[in-house]
Amino acid sequence: MTDTMPLRQDGLPELTADLPARLAELAPRVLVVGDVILDEWLSGSADRLCREAPAPVVAVAQRRVAPGGAANTAVNLAALGARVRMVSAVGADDAGTELLAALRQSGVDTELVAVEPDRRTTTKSRVVADDQVLVRLDDGDRDQAPLTAVPAAIDRFLAACAEADAVVLCDYGTGLLSGDVLERLLPTRERIPLLVVDAHHPRRWARLRPDIVTPNAEEAATVLDTPIPRSAAEQLTFLDENRAQLLERTGARAAAVTLDRDGAVLLDGDRPVHRTWARPAPDNHTAGAGDTFCAALTVARCAGLPAVVAVELAQAAADVVVHRPETAVCSATDLAERLGLGLGSVLDHDRLAEIVAEHRAAGRRIVFTNGCFDVLHPGHVNYLNEAKRLGDVLVVAVNSDAGVARLKGPDRPVNGVADRAAVLAGLSCVDHLTVFDEDTPAALLARLRPEIYAKGGDHREELLSEAAVVREYGGRVRILSYLPDRSTSALIDRIRGR
Repeated sequence: MTDTMPLRQDGLPELTADLPARLAELAPRVLVVGDVILDEWLSGSADRLCREAPAPVVAVAQRRVAPGGAANTAVNLAALGARVRMVSAVGADDAGTELLAALRQSGVDTELVAVEPDRRTTTKSRVVADDQVLVRLDDGDRDQAPLTAVPAAIDRFLAACAEADAVVLCDYGTGLLSGDVLERLLPTRERIPLLVVDAHHPRRWARLRPDIVTPNAEEAATVLDTPIPRSAAEQLTFLDENRAQLLERTGARAAAVTLDRDGAVLLDGDRPVHRTWARPAPDNHTAGAGDTFCAALTVARCAGLPAVVAVELAQAAADVVVHRPETAVCSATDLAERLGLGLGSVLDHDRLAEIVAEHRAAGRRIVFTNGCFDVLHPGHVNYLNEAKRLGDVLVVAVNSDAGVARLKGPDRPVNGVADRAAVLAGLSCVDHLTVFDEDTPAALLARLRPEIYAKGGDHREELLSEAAVVREYGGRVRILSYLPDRSTSALIDRIRGR
């Protein structure tokens, strides 16, 4: 579906509020195969202990069920506009009936889900009192029969692969995808345009040469046979240094390693490492966030969006669900609202100074950068991501329309300042935005006094007049890496040349 993605006039996809609707219009056909779970939430209040043991008595006031595991990936895909077919097996029991009903209600085709009398549907029941999970009860078959043991199931699955825009393999180790499923799938691989593997042990699927794998930190550590550092900064360096081994052992073209509240790290071939920044939530609000991340990433890649844009979109979707209780779903509307928050995020200089002071009082390190950002391109994204890694808070100052015209000429900017700021706000690495009208940000730097003033690799410190201001108050100027052939002016010239 790469060539069907509607783009802006400048030819680039952008993380603005209208993007989720445009993705949903494409309605990619996605096949999800893997371990399904019925998530059950029993909520109530607890104000006394039982007589039999020092355990709370929970008066259940509400029961809610939701598709979990691979089924949660499927319903998130459907909520984002994909046409989804679920491939799995459930038991001929009440849990299986409820799970299938929930999938259908969410718009997921369950024709390829086998119902077997001898199988017990996996359920995870959580007892919650006053927003606190007290206990989780897991039920169902620990070791399920593989898909190849279900009459005709594997043949129907392989036939459906030829009609899909993407196949998502969700292997959580319960046995459904064990046996010779891999061997049966190998001859079909070349007919799958996009293969995404979300597995506890992604090495097992390396022979399929996935387009992208989505391990969490623990799963990536297992692949590498080495513990991953706990520090977010050390994690990024570690993964970047070990990317060749990780990609080789998983057979993947790219890996998006999710780091829970520390965001995610994208390792895409030999391209610069890219990190996203999450908006953390309490641990009891994080059920299924990885499924949502995988779903949004798949939809974006089906549309041909660059991997960096896709992983930023996936992070935004995950941020939506982690701030909701229980097993949640991010719809195209939810994602549009999340991305739309950037439209009102431009701060005036007074308010920005107050916020920076609050950050500094909390011991956070401030990084500042500025630019026109007329047409956001990979060079911009890479250097902004690199700038964020120099500290805790990234402030981006954007030249006003009049300022751009003075610097670049009367036919610039191509995009007005509101659009330019909205696109920047969609990047998880950008914490605060402001607009300045002067030719240099010297006055704003003197007022905010950031610890680091960062500029892209196409600049030289000795030619930056504002660098003297930074050195005068004790800050540091950092010139970051440079991606060749990544120029806004050159890009605009190419577009106009067409």
